[in-house]
Amino acid sequence: MIYVFLATGFEEVEALGPIDVCRRAGLTVKTVSITDEPIVRGAHGVGILADSMFADNDYSDADMLFLPGGMPGATNLDAHVGLREVILAHHKAGKALAAICAAPLVYGNLGLTQGKKMTCYPGFEQYLTGADYTAALVERDGLMFTGKGPAAALGLGYAIVEYFCGEATAEQLKQGMMYYDL
Repeated sequence: MIYVFLATGFEEVEALGPIDVCRRAGLTVKTVSITDEPIVRGAHGVGILADSMFADNDYSDADMLFLPGGMPGATNLDAHVGLREVILAHHKAGKALAAICAAPLVYGNLGLTQGKKMTCYPGFEQYLTGADYTAALVERDGLMFTGKGPAAALGLGYAIVEYFCGEATAEQLKQGMMYYDL
């Protein structure tokens, strides 16, 4: 199970791109509102109906936690005490984490970036304490997956699919979605 956390002001394409790619691969993805409402408004006013509310999950079945970026979405994720606790428990259990754009700041503020190769939206690398900031479009270091910004949404989705389903499945999706025809 991949949980995608939606906070007011999230970057819509950074959430929906990876969700779409992962679901095409047959992965189970559940969106979670960390607000008091099931419909979460993104940075560009698009309302997304979350699959569940934060309190309705125990997250023990999580294989990956995914944080979309956007502002103020990333800072809203960082301010959610319950989410921070879930992330720390998930990390301690040795499970995968993903974030894109500004959202890797959450992992940095939790002390989870030390010694990791990471990327993020330019200007947010200051929050990746002890990380090796690469500025790559997509970066994977062990169980940490990061994307630079909106243009990285599909690439990050493919990296997640490759991790869970293998390179052949990721390549098949890229071909079918005409990823190489850009």
